[in-house]
Amino acid sequence: MSDLSQRIASLSSQKLKLLAQHLQKKKESVFSQPQIVAQSRESNLFPLSFAQQRLWFLDQMGPGNPAFNIFQFMRLTGWLNVAALEQSFQEVVKRHGALRTTFTLVDGQPLQVIYPASVFKLQVVNLQELPLDKRESEVLHLANQETQRSFNLTKDCLLRVTLLQLSEIEHILLLSMHHIAADAWSIGVLIREITTLYENFSRGYPSPLPELPIQYADFAVWQRQWLQGEQLEAQLAYWKQQLGGQLPVLELPTDMARPTVQTFNGARQCIVLPKTFSKQLKALYQREGITLFMILLAAFKILLYWYTGQEDIVIGTDIANRNQSEIRELIGFFVNQLVLRTNLSGNPSFHELLERVREVTLNAYAHQDLPFDKLVDALNPVRHMARSPLFQVKLILENTQIPSFDLSNLTIKSLNVEKKTTQLDLLWEIAETEQGIVAALEYNTDLFDTTTIARMLKHFETLLNQVVTKPTAKLNELIGLLTAADKQEEFFINKNTKEEYKRKLKIIKRQVINTATEMEEGK
Repeated sequence: MSDLSQRIASLSSQKLKLLAQHLQKKKESVFSQPQIVAQSRESNLFPLSFAQQRLWFLDQMGPGNPAFNIFQFMRLTGWLNVAALEQSFQEVVKRHGALRTTFTLVDGQPLQVIYPASVFKLQVVNLQELPLDKRESEVLHLANQETQRSFNLTKDCLLRVTLLQLSEIEHILLLSMHHIAADAWSIGVLIREITTLYENFSRGYPSPLPELPIQYADFAVWQRQWLQGEQLEAQLAYWKQQLGGQLPVLELPTDMARPTVQTFNGARQCIVLPKTFSKQLKALYQREGITLFMILLAAFKILLYWYTGQEDIVIGTDIANRNQSEIRELIGFFVNQLVLRTNLSGNPSFHELLERVREVTLNAYAHQDLPFDKLVDALNPVRHMARSPLFQVKLILENTQIPSFDLSNLTIKSLNVEKKTTQLDLLWEIAETEQGIVAALEYNTDLFDTTTIARMLKHFETLLNQVVTKPTAKLNELIGLLTAADKQEEFFINKNTKEEYKRKLKIIKRQVINTATEMEEGK
């Protein structure tokens, strides 16, 4: 019996019923979706997808906001064929119409226009004339500058690539795309294609990549045509039942008063959970017959409950939304946002909370086709300029590994540059790596101090350790353990602070005595 069969056989009748319902819904969804076909290019004016429309609207409110840019920066060491690299990017832009798309208003409606492929140019910046000790600081300066550069959606190519030349065998590649044209999955598509094209072009061979059957604009037309009538109502019915009525607002305690208009100033901190602990988590979710994401989500909701005292908690997550085979190799903005609402009332055990989280998550997956923007329109929540609609906190598990560039004669390493923007109050991005589980917490710096975020990461780690060792513990017991651990940590912090204060006070006293002695001797 396979591992999957064993896991299914061990499920209770209730779990089996839920799994059967979930699979049936997915089957119905897949078979009810017509194939996406190429549209006529006669007018070259196409509707926006629902996701594009949301970002276009946000850009109208704050043009050129770099919070909606995607960055990939890397260091290339070795012999680089610059002409082949430029030709590779030219071919990618030629292949993917989403990168050649601009947006215009016609009769008050936003439409996308796909421009013919033109020659794409790498922006090359020569830093070889700088002294050696100045080059790295200039690299960081230019990289930070790139993270703040905007795109003009009415005229710009939505892919920008800058090559910094440090020497004949040292280059920095700064790659930026606007989110309206790409998502995390798109980065993987881009890297795979550039790798293939570079290897061929550097040897004088033509592109081996097959022609794409459709473009992103074809998907946008298909989505508008398919998601209406019965299909739309079937999706809406679940979400209205799940999120209708008075949707709670997560009232996280902040270090600064919330600005009257939402800001996008951000920073990021990370922790790494060791591989041994990752194995413990894996054993837990395999034993429970669930996923790693569900365990992380349940633990995170306990943490939010501890911070806010709220039992009804709503957060967001992302889903790739690439169910159709014809869009899997496209660069474009397909990712959808799901709203996950869980009630923590009744002092459940962690095991019981996992059951609630599992049901909510599977049902959300079964109804993932409704675009977030259609959901917001349907629910029509009270809009606040200070908050994003429906949720302000998001948890993402990056379970699709983005491939790395692998180019002949080159060693390629990521260049880490601090991201200074964010779209939400808090964004948790968690990934399984060879080192263990990496939890990155992106936060709004107009709301939270760095020390607060550092403690939040520590609290999350403490809580995960507790649920691994005590999965049957009740909610109030987990909160009690978390509070006790926090007080102990605070005690040591205060103790160390006092000792540091005493040490500095002694130094100051010694300096005062020495100064007084010198003055007396001077007399």
